[in-house]
Amino acid sequence: MRAIVRQQFGDPDQLRIQTVPDPEPTAGEVLMRVRAFGLNRAEQYFRQGLWGEVAAISGIECVGTVEADPGGRLERGQTVIALMGGMGRSRAGSYAEKVCVPASNVVAVDTRLDWTRLASLPETYATAWSCLHDNLSLRAGDRLLLRGAGSALGQAAIELASRAGATVLAETRSPRSAQRAAALGATAAGRLDELSEPQGLDAVLDLIGTTTLRDSLRRLGRGGRACVAGFLGGGAPLAEFDPLRDLPSGRQLSFFGSAFVYGTADYPLADIPFQSLVDQAERGELSARPAAVFRFDDIQAAHRLLDAEMAGGKIVVEVN
Repeated sequence: MRAIVRQQFGDPDQLRIQTVPDPEPTAGEVLMRVRAFGLNRAEQYFRQGLWGEVAAISGIECVGTVEADPGGRLERGQTVIALMGGMGRSRAGSYAEKVCVPASNVVAVDTRLDWTRLASLPETYATAWSCLHDNLSLRAGDRLLLRGAGSALGQAAIELASRAGATVLAETRSPRSAQRAAALGATAAGRLDELSEPQGLDAVLDLIGTTTLRDSLRRLGRGGRACVAGFLGGGAPLAEFDPLRDLPSGRQLSFFGSAFVYGTADYPLADIPFQSLVDQAERGELSARPAAVFRFDDIQAAHRLLDAEMAGGKIVVEVN
């Protein structure tokens, strides 16, 4: 099969197509034929060597069809989505024509969406769902500040939060991103100083990370919840964090790292309403559209766009 293999850590030119042996599924795995996959910031970190030694074939999510399931749960040809389970990190990932995935990280769906639209859903909408409904326990009427709202994850979170009945204040860096956020359901969108009363909030979903964490906590009202789930502002840890000074009384702080937990006993994929999300996308209730689509052979260009942070949403690569 053809696969995109990282030659060494570095820039997108290190991603090159090679012919490698087809993977063989063992007990507890599913062999998929990959039809499309989304790009994620984690794969940028993998490529750059920021997460240490990782698999040479990257990719933490994909959509496609079942080639073989030794466990007998799924039928050959069935449409499935897959995410995490060590893909791209501790095992070969989805940047290939075929991939073996732990069975716990594969979900069957019925859909009329084309492969590129379906590929815009798995990791992005699953992570947004978990952050909003698990970590933040979002309720109708809550006032939510979404930091990093111009990202693909941020856009998915705007849609899901607004559909849950929350008032969404979307922090974005550009007028274009603000317009997109408003179209997706944000009550107000723009730079933080342009948003009306971003104080006393019920919840903050912070995708920028440690550079804005202290400020996010200060904007919460009593009983407010903050969740950090991204590092758009860089991944450096806080040099000092003093709960007495930095965590106001009666506020809650949590973290969600999707790349490490989905498919585990604590975070089974059955908790995520994937079929409902797909159905909503088919009805046009969720946008679930890639901002840019690339051919398999154009992976270097796709990663250059990822590095430039100019996509304005999900980047998807079509395999066949």
